[in-house]
Amino acid sequence: FIVRPPRHYRRMLVPNKMQHVLCTGNLTTRGSGVYEELRNLAPNVHCVAGDMDDAVMATKGDDNAASQQPSVSFPETKVVKIGQFRIGLVHGHQSVPWGNQDALAGYRRKLGADILISGHTHRNEVTPYDGHYHINPGSITGAYSPCPSPNGADSRVVPSFILLAIQGPKVVCYVYELRNDNVEVSKTEFSKNELESTV
Repeated sequence: FIVRPPRHYRRMLVPNKMQHVLCTGNLTTRGSGVYEELRNLAPNVHCVAGDMDDAVMATKGDDNAASQQPSVSFPETKVVKIGQFRIGLVHGHQSVPWGNQDALAGYRRKLGADILISGHTHRNEVTPYDGHYHINPGSITGAYSPCPSPNGADSRVVPSFILLAIQGPKVVCYVYELRNDNVEVSKTEFSKNELESTV
């Protein structure tokens, strides 16, 4: 059983339209080809290990367990420089309580990042925090969330992903959400100068 992004998103995610894919992990389905699909989207794929990842398995020929070999092992954290930004990447299960901005800020500081991208909660967020941004892309498949809903909100996870358009010192952050069979897009803009002036 392999969970794929909704058809609405599959039509939008066209190979080689992006320069980088940043993934917060949990590519756990053996032989699913999910990592290879990400590699087909962009020339640069950056992944970190999720709480369910040991090593992503690639099937060689058939579904026989003997033919499955570990193909990729991901680090717990990663820093990627894109434009003028240092972007930290972490799955998010390591910060306790999960999704807590203070806990995430500790990881961001440890990584020396301007922007921290984390997951685990499966709920998208773009949060200005302590002169930086914390971004959670949510779950493109709408996978179940292990975290309680904030403020007693609807517990269903909205399938979502985030696209960052980075040009020099500027970022436009587009949030894509699938609601009632329609893709809704919102955006947040910020610049390196804005981040530095709030610290």
